[in-house]
Amino acid sequence: MTTRKKAGIIAGAGLGAAAATALRRRWSRAEETLFVTRPIPADASSEEFLAKLADAIRIETVSTDMGYDREMFDRFHDFLAEGFPLVHARLGREVVEGHSLLFTWTGSDRDARPFLLMAHQDVVPIEPGTEADWEEKPFSGARDGEHLWGRGALDDKGPLIGLLQAVEGLLTEGFEPVPSIYIFLGHDEESGGRGAITAADLLGGRGVRFSFVLDEGGAIVENLLPGLRAPLALVGIGEKASLDIELTATGDGGHSSAPPAHTAVGRVAAAIKEIEDHPMPVRLDVQRPFLQALASVMRGPRAVMLRNAERLRPVVARRLSASPMTAALIRTTAAATMVSGGVKSNVLPQEARAVVNFRILPGDTVAGVLEHVRSIVGDEVRVAARAFGGGTADPPPLSSTGSASFAAVTATIAEVFPGAVVAPWILLGATDSRHFRPIADDVYRFAPFTVTPEDLTRVHGTSERVRIADAPGAVAFYRRIIVRAGGVG
Repeated sequence: MTTRKKAGIIAGAGLGAAAATALRRRWSRAEETLFVTRPIPADASSEEFLAKLADAIRIETVSTDMGYDREMFDRFHDFLAEGFPLVHARLGREVVEGHSLLFTWTGSDRDARPFLLMAHQDVVPIEPGTEADWEEKPFSGARDGEHLWGRGALDDKGPLIGLLQAVEGLLTEGFEPVPSIYIFLGHDEESGGRGAITAADLLGGRGVRFSFVLDEGGAIVENLLPGLRAPLALVGIGEKASLDIELTATGDGGHSSAPPAHTAVGRVAAAIKEIEDHPMPVRLDVQRPFLQALASVMRGPRAVMLRNAERLRPVVARRLSASPMTAALIRTTAAATMVSGGVKSNVLPQEARAVVNFRILPGDTVAGVLEHVRSIVGDEVRVAARAFGGGTADPPPLSSTGSASFAAVTATIAEVFPGAVVAPWILLGATDSRHFRPIADDVYRFAPFTVTPEDLTRVHGTSERVRIADAPGAVAFYRRIIVRAGGVG
């Protein structure tokens, strides 16, 4: 996930750790019941998965807005070629934008609509000064009896290794898909996704259109709330868009001993306060599928309230708006993150700037956010959008929960994670999959791992890890979705 998706937004689970914690606190009066999904029995491929994931973690494929170490990614490509020889021998392989990888598994029916499976090679850096806080060294790939540790274990090398091992196994068995299957492994998802943008443009130019895309962005979340009767399988059907808005104010210079009523810094500060005091409106409608799924695994007044969210809109909106992270579920958010201005304490600044990062909920638009900001900050502050990564695009359209592709994803989840209840979800962050939305009927976001709210604090944070018990399901999920969607299951 991108570096702009702060700590706790899971591979993709798209669910912020703070959001999970906030949800638990908001509903903490209910009696807590623990549920754990029944794991698929381990086999030889489970140990192989864990060994390869550990090796993958040891190659420090870090990407940032400043770039990446090409030698590390070359090493990672060599590791993939050695570890998955049939994938590299039998699938078409293209290198895109330097180090992104695009594989084509040609199907027997050239007229059948292909589908795309995704993961990314890169990871976020370790925050300086936190290395000693890790329970195991960040790039060790260390294992104990319960977990495998390291940066990228969940985001996103765990899914990447599970996907490639599933394909390698099917190739070994002679499986041949009916529709063509594409695999895209981005190299800079954490820093804007230029590889994904280029790949989507390349495929679109070839006339390729996918029946669906499956990327990171959800997971099996256990014990998300006290009193839940089942774990939730968060399947992303959409995601927020990121927009940076720059606020600029100017003023006459001079000595600070004779200041005007409002300096340039003061006007920018006032604009930020207006933005904070006038949030974008609540949109419960886009989260209705999630709220309904949540209600289905709850009892009592809370379940009734969520099932009737539209009728009880003021109550639900007030409850969810009480916490910053639960508020982020139901509205476009604004966070002032950068401020600059002035050169000396006794010199009036001639210019001051601030950057406010908006996370745009589907239903809102870039143009609408800009109009909202301009209407409340006044004419003395200039408002402009700053492009990041793929630019300033609106949130991608929501994907269908009634399609055959969604049914294939949910049926596979039911097989691999029996008892989990599917909850259609809108990610708070962004994934590479958004760049493929124009050439896909639907995009879904899910990774086959089980997590708790506490686990989510580790993604992009300290002591990232995966459960050893997840190894069989990590491979089985991709294997089964390929067989099912590949026209044989």
